[in-house]
Amino acid sequence: MLQPSSFRPAAEASWPELPLRHTSWRHTSRSSEVQAANAAAWPASLAAGHPVRLESTSTMADGIAVALPGAIPFAHVHAFGTSIQTVSEEALSRALLLCMERVKLIVEPAGAAAVAALLTRAPELGLHGPVCAVLSGGNIDPLVLTHVITHGLRAAGRYLAVEVTIPDRPGGLSRLLDVLGASGASVLDVVHSRTARKLALDEVEVRLTLETRGQAHREEVLAALAGAGFVVSVEDN
Repeated sequence: MLQPSSFRPAAEASWPELPLRHTSWRHTSRSSEVQAANAAAWPASLAAGHPVRLESTSTMADGIAVALPGAIPFAHVHAFGTSIQTVSEEALSRALLLCMERVKLIVEPAGAAAVAALLTRAPELGLHGPVCAVLSGGNIDPLVLTHVITHGLRAAGRYLAVEVTIPDRPGGLSRLLDVLGASGASVLDVVHSRTARKLALDEVEVRLTLETRGQAHREEVLAALAGAGFVVSVEDN
């Protein structure tokens, strides 16, 4: 049986996020701690055998952005040989978005660190049997939440920004939009430019921001544009 009460919450400073507990049918368990890669003091500290202070931290997961592990938490983590996993900012925002969309829970980035690890590092964790990801915080400002959601949508491939060169004549833009409509992409904004140096006299550059259903749909949209003969430059990765 899982014993969540044995975990220290991430809000208590100097502890790494304690979200991944793996249990086997023999009632043994192990835990993996998760930190934001941009504020990961624990890996270097464990390697050195003593707490090591980070020079700086920069992460949306402010609840676990602790520059120096505390002496008592460090002694416990070091003694038990607990593994430490790190996750990117993109993984954190994708995890928060997943919790909102699929689980219907509002979680702060620090509280979603466990889910971020499962999204991006599950194979290397070697998990078997039931796995518990502890969601350990929901304190997030609504404005910050808006920014994190946008970041998560972009990281999940839900936004696609492209540049397309089309003929500068009636019907050119309409044809482009017809292809996008048939592919199922939603156009968020369109910007025309006739001043780019690479353009011929009869060409116009169109910058579009599109909304897609995810990474697979994003690739389908790009394939549809290429199949229609458009030369496309993707502005984001």
